Amino acid sequence: MIQLTRAYFFSASHRLHVPQFSDEKNQALFGKCNNPHGHGHNYRVEICVKGEIDPMSGRVVDLAAMDSLVNDRVVKYFDHKYINQDMPEFKTLVATTEVLGEVIHERLSTVWPKDFPTLDKVGIQETKRNRFTIPSSK
Repeated sequence: MIQLTRAYFFSASHRLHVPQFSDEKNQALFGKCNNPHGHGHNYRVEICVKGEIDPMSGRVVDLAAMDSLVNDRVVKYFDHKYINQDMPEFKTLVATTEVLGEVIHERLSTVWPKDFPTLDKVGIQETKRNRFTIPSSK
């Protein structure tokens, strides 16, 4: 079994805010990330697959096909968006990067081709200090 991890990038903004909390509680919980106008990140998304090496191609996955899927379902979808307002999934979700990672995993897993290797996990990094991993077997 071989694992392959491929990185993708997009830029987006978000605001960490729970509507059911008071402004004071949101400020205490999220600090500067609760800015009413939002703030942005250059996200790094890592898609990890695992499977057998194809004896004919010598590869675990067709990278162009995987790139096309991830670019359509993730990069183009989220790039240069204000997640809280532009993304329908976040009308009822808190726009943390943890939740964003779960949404990305869901967007991929629901259309993941049967002839692709297994989608093992999705990683998402918002800053040099914050990186989250969403395993397929949650």
